[in-house]
Amino acid sequence: MSEGTLNPFLVLEVSEDADLETIKAAYHRLVKRWHPDQFSDSTEQEIAQTHLVELNLAYQAAVKAAGNRRPTAHVTPDLPLAEAKSLSKRLLGLKQYESALRQLARARIKDAEYYYIEGQVLTALRQYGSAHQAYRVAVQMEPSNREYHRAAFNAALTYKKHCRLPYRIADWAGDLIRPRKARP
Repeated sequence: MSEGTLNPFLVLEVSEDADLETIKAAYHRLVKRWHPDQFSDSTEQEIAQTHLVELNLAYQAAVKAAGNRRPTAHVTPDLPLAEAKSLSKRLLGLKQYESALRQLARARIKDAEYYYIEGQVLTALRQYGSAHQAYRVAVQMEPSNREYHRAAFNAALTYKKHCRLPYRIADWAGDLIRPRKARP
């Protein structure tokens, strides 16, 4: 979880409104899956160790976020899933990525296509780790969809590639040359 780019709820494979018990259960389940002692190959152990670090950081962030939830007087009204997806696709086409993500988040119900669109938006925002997690959830929900598998695979490759120093430097330099628009 480098520089807070991964959504902790996606890493833990829980919804963003999950309670503390759900977060804790998901964390323990994933720790068992990614514990380095589960693997005999040293390369696989290193990968598992990286996943454990991401899980620990995600768990801390998710617990903190769940503990800080308060009812608010002004809540953005929910959108039907179809409308949220349609708006997000349109905003994605207009390259208004933050707005697309906000509109998508207004849907209370989430399906595989929701996570696929979320992955597309996060890829456009160059949040490759979070995009990969979103695509993985889409694949888990619809394992027979080849498009979701292809997107998850490409996101994993892009994430891995952009974790290397030359790409991080290139991304940093690109941000200096063409800075992103200020967020509202």
